[in-house]
Amino acid sequence: MKKYLYLSLIPESLIASMLPPEQFGNYYAVGAEKRSRGQAIFFEVDPAFRSDYLPLQDIEKRCVPHTDGSPRRSTYLSIYRVLEHVPLSALGNLHLATTDGRVLSLGQKPFEAKSEDRLHLYQEFCPVNPRVASTLDPAAFLRHMTDPMQPISVGKIVFCEMRLEELATDPEGGAVEDLPYHNIHHLRDCLLGLKYDPNKKTKVVMRHLQQDVLFRTVRSGFFVGDKEHLLYYPMPSLEELELNHHPWWRSALTTFAT
Repeated sequence: MKKYLYLSLIPESLIASMLPPEQFGNYYAVGAEKRSRGQAIFFEVDPAFRSDYLPLQDIEKRCVPHTDGSPRRSTYLSIYRVLEHVPLSALGNLHLATTDGRVLSLGQKPFEAKSEDRLHLYQEFCPVNPRVASTLDPAAFLRHMTDPMQPISVGKIVFCEMRLEELATDPEGGAVEDLPYHNIHHLRDCLLGLKYDPNKKTKVVMRHLQQDVLFRTVRSGFFVGDKEHLLYYPMPSLEELELNHHPWWRSALTTFAT
């Protein structure tokens, strides 16, 4: 049976499996007995890459069929410092699984930064996971977070940009519209602090990731990179989600706010 390699973001882990991405996402989110539910975000990883840190040699001896011939669904290879040791060149598609196991697959595209006079909101996933407001666009935010000259930095990071609607340009009086975030007053305060302090580039809105990710609040897409490289996984437009990915989108809309 073919073996696949996945880098899960919640939680961070490297997993070998005999299930292709859609089946793995369904299993990982729902479980074999359909008794547990939880969203999943994971990259496909080129199984041919080599590492002196990650135990890739274990795949052949541990990721084997069950005695009844059924495929091995998951074999955990590492749960620590995985992103750090997987080269960006080994990352394939990114997959988003809803709580009922529906999977949306995102491919890479070049990122074109736009000149915008707006504020941004980012959800970090790995290796740290705060929710952060910033004056920086996604590419600049990535460079800032991976700059070793900063007081606090990481070697690589995965994050998505989240919707702010009118709050992006008018954090004090802008309409909340359908933004589902809890504690909007705190979010407004964070954005105002950035707007009126030109020396401050980022401000933590939430210190850690909640259980569920609001896929419907993703604005531009998902980003992963280091101080020199950026990979961009754009989110489909609303029209495309409704037309081509309606079951996934309907499931994503049922996720409660965090």
